[in-house]
Amino acid sequence: MDEFKIDGEKISYHIPELSGWLNGDRVWPIYVEVSPCGGCNHRCVFCAFDYLGYKTRSLDTRVLKSTLSRMGKGGVKSVMFAGEGEPLLHKDIAEIAVYARKSGLDAAITTNGILLDKSMAEGILPYLSWLRISLDAASPVTYAKLHGCKQEGFRQVLENLKEAVRVKRKNNYSCIIGAQLLLLKDNYREIKPLAGILKDMGLDYLIVKPYSRHPKSKNKLGVLKNSVFVGTEHCSVPTANKDFKVIIRANTIRKLGQARGYPHCLALPFWAYISSQGDVYACSSFLGDKRYVYGNIYKDSFKNICNGERREKVISYFARSFDAGKCRENCRMDEVNRYLWELKHPGPHWNFI
Repeated sequence: MDEFKIDGEKISYHIPELSGWLNGDRVWPIYVEVSPCGGCNHRCVFCAFDYLGYKTRSLDTRVLKSTLSRMGKGGVKSVMFAGEGEPLLHKDIAEIAVYARKSGLDAAITTNGILLDKSMAEGILPYLSWLRISLDAASPVTYAKLHGCKQEGFRQVLENLKEAVRVKRKNNYSCIIGAQLLLLKDNYREIKPLAGILKDMGLDYLIVKPYSRHPKSKNKLGVLKNSVFVGTEHCSVPTANKDFKVIIRANTIRKLGQARGYPHCLALPFWAYISSQGDVYACSSFLGDKRYVYGNIYKDSFKNICNGERREKVISYFARSFDAGKCRENCRMDEVNRYLWELKHPGPHWNFI
């Protein structure tokens, strides 16, 4: 059971924001993704943001903390630190996680886990709702091939995860610690072994997610053929139990190659993306395209950016003119868009509840 609704939408639980949106009010993002760093210590073959060049830049801690404070005061509810680089490379990431939580935000981090040593785990776990590690193999050889690193990296990540679980259990922290595997032709046979490793280690879940290529990505990977078959045959992991879940993104897998159920993007009022340069984007699918930048946190406050005319114009364009069929397959907001489109365009028998 997907108790975290990772393979669905959660926007339907935010009634006040939905009500305001339906009434035509300006609404703030519920969720913001932040890229603390542009650089990365891996060169994953499936990286969506390889076209950005892994620039070694980091958000200024003071500016970011001020932005997090304004986000919390303005109604943003959650922030995830991930983005176009490795977030743990930011020298102040622990301090930033602490500040996000103190600003009233639910905070999370997605990381490759290489830098998740004991000190890092002790610094961030008390303040996170969840921590997710990109772990796309069950063997050092496959891991090194897919992550563009040395084979020792695989063993290092496993040791780091063991330590993170020990820190969590010793202090009774509530942070959910999970891993995610991107379904590829090189690793699908390693799903069951990886699930066994992670279960024995004490993680909370393993997500199995299908690959979809970013339109601007330099990599030449294609969607795994027969992904539906692979997803059902190789993901039925008997090691799952009440303490460890294997969350197969079966709904996302089934949608591969299918037409979207909506012509335009309605989800943008409810989320935003802050790049390692400080640009606030409408969507992470358009990083580097200045047409879809609302503003920059080095030049203006997050409050002014969210309430600004530029954001309204971009949101209006995506809701009325943008062809959603040209967007990335199974994009981050796909399920949210499906829900919002039905909410705006109810069927003829929707009153028969």
